[in-house]
Amino acid sequence: MLVKTKAIVISSLKFQEKSLIVKCFTLSNGLKSYFVRDVFSSRKGSRSVGTKMAYFQPLTIIEIEAVHKNKGTLENFKEVKISAPFHSIHSDIYKSTMVMFLSEILHHSIHEEEKNESLFTFLETALHWLDQHDEISNFHLILMLETTKYLGFYPDVSDVDMPFFEMTEGVFTPFHAISSLTEHETQLFKKLIDLKFDNDQKTFHVIERQLLLKILIDYYSFHLDGFKRPKSLDVLKEVFS
Repeated sequence: MLVKTKAIVISSLKFQEKSLIVKCFTLSNGLKSYFVRDVFSSRKGSRSVGTKMAYFQPLTIIEIEAVHKNKGTLENFKEVKISAPFHSIHSDIYKSTMVMFLSEILHHSIHEEEKNESLFTFLETALHWLDQHDEISNFHLILMLETTKYLGFYPDVSDVDMPFFEMTEGVFTPFHAISSLTEHETQLFKKLIDLKFDNDQKTFHVIERQLLLKILIDYYSFHLDGFKRPKSLDVLKEVFS
């Protein structure tokens, strides 16, 4: 089946010497993996889609025409182009590091080969916001928390006045359990819940952001089978320390 759709690049893996396996979150079909032949081809005058490495950088938003066989195997692109080029994400060390980290988070979080238009629209809008703003210190925290709305485990805030957040059930409680945040951690988590991208990005100190990042990664681990600690986490901490 020939499909035309927007897609967000989640990951790309070099295959043998010249090719790539590219995982995309598509607007039309959810998660899809594609085989891109001769990405690293040195053929003079090569115009294959694979020569455009810029297409396949983490979280690039592309428009694709592809053949979907829907047999659980790798699909193939017919055409690829940038949907709306980023101006700063891949050239700014802070933004590019954040995007590398978030692409890993999404790689380990999105597993469904089914349409999730609301999640796609949220991610697309958020990435354009990141590209257009300079104060971005809390962007990754807000995006990780907001993404849980679309993955089905956003915190239940009906008892948000309670002093402890219980991680496995995702609820606020009056009592501290073994899987609860401390009272201090819960207060930080509540502040994060109230944040939007346009809020003051200096809301948290560096140590508080690192603590919140640990909380979010733990929260994802509780609720997503097979979720792995991102390899780029240490690089993120180093860049934002």
